[in-house]
Amino acid sequence: MSEPELQEVGKIAHFFSKISVAVVELEAPLSVGDQIRIQGPTTNFEQTVQSMQIEHKDVKAANAGQSIGLKVNERVREKDTVYKIVS
Repeated sequence: MSEPELQEVGKIAHFFSKISVAVVELEAPLSVGDQIRIQGPTTNFEQTVQSMQIEHKDVKAANAGQSIGLKVNERVREKDTVYKIVS
């Protein structure tokens, strides 16, 4: 089984541990339902995007240049990279 193709979509700017939400500065579009991988020096996990917000409003998709709030399944850290799994 080959390694899935990854497309970098953004970086973690902040993490709210109490509510398990990461602020992601997007460099590429991202939508609810996308499979993502978050990687960093001590972070490496995959999940499906289930909930995204922009300024406390639920959105289904966001574009490059926007900051989103992303519900995450595990702890993430600032400067971790968010990849979309495209294959």
